[in-house]
Amino acid sequence: MADDAEITAVRDAHKFDEGSLVAYMQDNVDGYSGPLSVSQFEGGQSNPTFLLHTPDQDYVMRKKPPGILLPSAHAVEREYRIMSALQDTDVPVAKTYSLCEDSEVIGTPFYVMEKVEGRILRKPELPGMDATERSAIYDAMNDTLAKMHNVDVEAAGLTDFGKQGNYFERQIGRWTKQYRASETEVVPTMEKLIEWLPQNMPKDLVNTICHGDYRLENMIIHPTKPEVVAVLDWELCTLGHPLADLAYNCMTYHFMHPSSGGLVTTNYEASGIPSEQAYIEAYCKRTGRDGIDNWPFYIAFSFFRLAAIVQGVYKRGLDGNASSDRAKTYAAFATMLSDLGAKSILKA
Repeated sequence: MADDAEITAVRDAHKFDEGSLVAYMQDNVDGYSGPLSVSQFEGGQSNPTFLLHTPDQDYVMRKKPPGILLPSAHAVEREYRIMSALQDTDVPVAKTYSLCEDSEVIGTPFYVMEKVEGRILRKPELPGMDATERSAIYDAMNDTLAKMHNVDVEAAGLTDFGKQGNYFERQIGRWTKQYRASETEVVPTMEKLIEWLPQNMPKDLVNTICHGDYRLENMIIHPTKPEVVAVLDWELCTLGHPLADLAYNCMTYHFMHPSSGGLVTTNYEASGIPSEQAYIEAYCKRTGRDGIDNWPFYIAFSFFRLAAIVQGVYKRGLDGNASSDRAKTYAAFATMLSDLGAKSILKA
């Protein structure tokens, strides 16, 4: 995580045996030397994320939350595997040190990685920057996404990282199931998406690395340069359709996030931020793609999927095992997302 990430004391619900962690670090992390102090990053709604400080080096630890969890959720093991596989590619990721799958150590599985220095930019409008820097940062984000999708999956040892076949069919089924498991009320627009999406899936079966949560806030930007130095939060990564990532990345063009904002009212020419069409064209050029058919499907899918994820965060908040105290406020956000997804269908 970066220098400007919010750091707090470890929340009561996420405390663990720090002595046991120290013993693990001594045995499994090359170069580790204590003493160790532990604090918690405010982010990481799904998997609690901690800063591990030592006199010589800082580390970051991601672990599964406590409590009863949905099947296939909070997959820190998959995060660790994909980041480790990308170490020798041109996709920027943090160095990984060790994965612990033994829940006896600190209560749930976890992994340790390096702390990457840099900036986390939370607002898509990039306030306080000039047009040249904004343009360069968006171009770097676009370039990094293209590099990720251009990775040779076989050479990276990831051919078994996701199932073959229709990615959207699998994902719509998965997130419908997850949504039903955390559903707290009937949302008409979500029901509309659950009905419409399976009937309008693209037929191509292309599979690449698919990050699953690719957005500006999930990357670290160089402290002084417009360069991506690390992509974060790989929990949802799989082998899938690259346009799912691109559409998710472009959601900010379609709505204003309650806390981080968005690009709906942006003057693209004056701000230096590319329009959605320009951003898509740059990506297509970098990946050798000749345009995109039925773009509204990909946007609708992205809103549906995020609505299902947010609903899960809300339900965990009700159940008391979410990673952030803000989780209980997410019900209205989930409904807003499904409303926007249903709205995008009208453009198909």
